[in-house]
Amino acid sequence: MLKLSSGEIAPKTGVYNVVSSNGRQIGTVHVKKGDRMPPTQSANNHFEINA
Repeated sequence: MLKLSSGEIAPKTGVYNVVSSNGRQIGTVHVKKGDRMPPTQSANNHFEINA
């Protein structure tokens, strides 16, 4: 499992899960390889994709 924060570069194109600080999936985003990860609603949230 690959974890990314807002502003980091996406290593591959795909659907990334938005995960809250307590580990719950709260949404998804589609990001293309080389694009920056979008902002999240909370600074403690992150993105995950199965690598």
